[in-house]
Amino acid sequence: MVGKIRVAVNGYGTIGKRVADAIRLQDDMDVVGVVKKSPDYGALLALKKGFNLYVPTQDDIDKFEITGIQVSGTLEELLENVDVVVDATPGGMGAKNKQIYTRFPHVKQIFQGGEKPDVAEVSFSSLCNYKEALNKASARVVSCNTTGLLRLICTLGNHFKISRVRAVLIRRAADPREVKKGPINSINLNPPRLPSHHALDVKTVVPWLDIVTAAVVVPTTLMHVHHVAVRFSEGGVTREDILRVLEDARRIVLVKSAVTGIKGTAQLIEVARDLRPRNDIPELVVFEDSVHVEKDELMLFQAVHQESIVVPENIDAIRALTGIEPDPEKSMSKTDSTLGLSKKFFLL
Repeated sequence: MVGKIRVAVNGYGTIGKRVADAIRLQDDMDVVGVVKKSPDYGALLALKKGFNLYVPTQDDIDKFEITGIQVSGTLEELLENVDVVVDATPGGMGAKNKQIYTRFPHVKQIFQGGEKPDVAEVSFSSLCNYKEALNKASARVVSCNTTGLLRLICTLGNHFKISRVRAVLIRRAADPREVKKGPINSINLNPPRLPSHHALDVKTVVPWLDIVTAAVVVPTTLMHVHHVAVRFSEGGVTREDILRVLEDARRIVLVKSAVTGIKGTAQLIEVARDLRPRNDIPELVVFEDSVHVEKDELMLFQAVHQESIVVPENIDAIRALTGIEPDPEKSMSKTDSTLGLSKKFFLL
């Protein structure tokens, strides 16, 4: 591929707007345009930030222009001029949009974790299977929870032999901007029957893994929290071994609660409000004080910022699908540097 990768972002919501901003920070890719379905404040913000605004169909142009919002064209017109489309539309819409994308065989397709695995050739996690996605036509960046689980699992798996994983996910009820979701005053089983779907999603990337997950939804919008138990095939793994690996790991930060006073998601977000755009935390946060090893089993708590954790993976997926960077470490290094990911972020 000659020159920069030309990218379309279809969907300019929680994930799409972050991916669009992240693409702008890369020296090997450009945002040609973003697609919005509704003429709302999100469309106005996209224009204010200098993005070319497109709409799904010709019929949508009038409802935008009647409000005074000028658009550059339709999704299909945008697809004629790009190399990659990142679909960040609501879950289930990506599969419908794929019918449009396939009419443009030169365009690589990236979907999000809200889609079923069969929407793409490969489910993608940078730390686990970057090379598997090289030069593929399509990839699905797995969900925020799955991304968090896989970052931990694949990092540990590079150093220790894992025999099984058991995890309980305490899920946020909605993103901060969502006003029609709950629960308001309940902790809901999600789903009532075990296991939850998250284990199956992990296995789309690491099919060999023995993993079972359970989940509940709680009345918060800030972050997810996981309790993860990892059993190793061989004994002799110590807490110090685990901490040493996590301290050196890419896209994982250790938070010392005893030192920082950070014991929960509200405090994490408060720190990010002072230090990061949109109070984003693309890193997986592991609470160091919770790391406990007994015999052949590790237990810990980790936190996932659902709005931003998949953004680095989307950037890496663009490079992998186009083949512009075959080396996963080089891609991740560039992505992490441009997005400001840091091992020292919470070492206050």
